[in-house]
Amino acid sequence: MEMVTPLTTVCPSSDERVTLFALLLDTNARLSRSFAVRLEESCELPLAWFEVLLQLRRAPEGTLKMNEIAEAIVHSTGGTTRLIDRLEESGLVERQLCPTDRRAIHVAITPEGNLKLDEALHVHMDYLEEHLSSRLTCQERGELTVLLSKLNATR
Repeated sequence: MEMVTPLTTVCPSSDERVTLFALLLDTNARLSRSFAVRLEESCELPLAWFEVLLQLRRAPEGTLKMNEIAEAIVHSTGGTTRLIDRLEESGLVERQLCPTDRRAIHVAITPEGNLKLDEALHVHMDYLEEHLSSRLTCQERGELTVLLSKLNATR
């Protein structure tokens, strides 16, 4: 009879890699949840809307294609389309025809969207001070930036 090795022997749950990954997930989830609540309470702006508006503000031309938004905020294209529909209904973004490709649709932030993003960024900066800057030194923030960028880099 062949013996089966338990999974815990091959990949123990106490392995440092498993622990580190769980810590990354837990930290992201906790910070995202608490910031989402603060943003919703302060600005009546869902976190996903904030992420889209911020991506549009950062875009070199001020516009992004739907697939670029989906990739940037890590959403499905279908979910992104519904998200943009809601943002457009609220007057925060608008769809525009691409001047170089009639099949492509660009999304641009509206003046109302810029005002709402400015309001949200004030809340965001206060949140970052409370949950990041006050807990880590400047050097630690720099090191964390380098490490997270390294993990985020595509191969």
